[in-house]
Amino acid sequence: MKIDDIELCASYWTVAGPVWPGSPTEVSPFSLQERAEVCGRIGWRGMGFVLDDMNAAIEQYGLPTVKRIFSDNGIRHVELEFLVDWHLADARRVASDAMFERKLEISAELGVEKIKIGGGVFEEGEPDVPAMRTALAKICERAAPLNIDIVIEFLPFASINSIERGVALFDGLGAANGGLLVDTWHIQRGGMTADDIRKMPPELLKAVELDDAGPEVLGDLFNDSTHYRRLCGEGSIDIASQIQAILDVGYRGYWGVEVISAYHRYLPLEMAAQRAFDTTMRQFQSVNLPVV
Repeated sequence: MKIDDIELCASYWTVAGPVWPGSPTEVSPFSLQERAEVCGRIGWRGMGFVLDDMNAAIEQYGLPTVKRIFSDNGIRHVELEFLVDWHLADARRVASDAMFERKLEISAELGVEKIKIGGGVFEEGEPDVPAMRTALAKICERAAPLNIDIVIEFLPFASINSIERGVALFDGLGAANGGLLVDTWHIQRGGMTADDIRKMPPELLKAVELDDAGPEVLGDLFNDSTHYRRLCGEGSIDIASQIQAILDVGYRGYWGVEVISAYHRYLPLEMAAQRAFDTTMRQFQSVNLPVV
């Protein structure tokens, strides 16, 4: 493998502009056409989307045109986020199921490769593993015919907050298209290290997101995650060591880059996309790439 073989995916918030998780609207003020053209020109080969933004793009352009925009700009990988409440048994579960069905409908047309989900977001204490496993098996089963991976992003402000807890959800489940997303920020803020990544079963390492963190948590973890992430190499995380561990486990897919930052989101679109791309690619220069 050469560094030119590395494919980067601009996770949604990296190029969405002045919106953030939980903001009054999560729909980017930049059109899909603008974002795809900028990303393609810089060298990004994937893009991620929240459902509201993708729905807005489909309403503006229609699904066939959305698909053509990706193709015209060299965007080969598309992912959707972020499903929550999928394990509950109340009205929130009904809303979650409806969102998931819409994601599948879109995915069937666009060839979406990954749907990102969170386990027990903002839930304290031990996770309800039996309920999660039952629901997760159904989610993976629904996505399998479309060749979609269901990837759980373990968050330090969720009940599924570690590699260990994430692995426990899939142990013996028999869902070949289910696995975990390793985010360098969540590894660091969750008190884990590259050595913990190396303990992962290779078949469960399905997705990656790269981003950096400051030396201290600002406010609570959700606030720090939503407003104060940093570009790769501009914080306190040893990004290269985590990349090396991910490669050593056997991951060979594309690499997401998720910069959720109050500073970054107000940069001009092209500047934000270029900085995120360049700083991330530099992290691979000190990594021992596998011989393929």
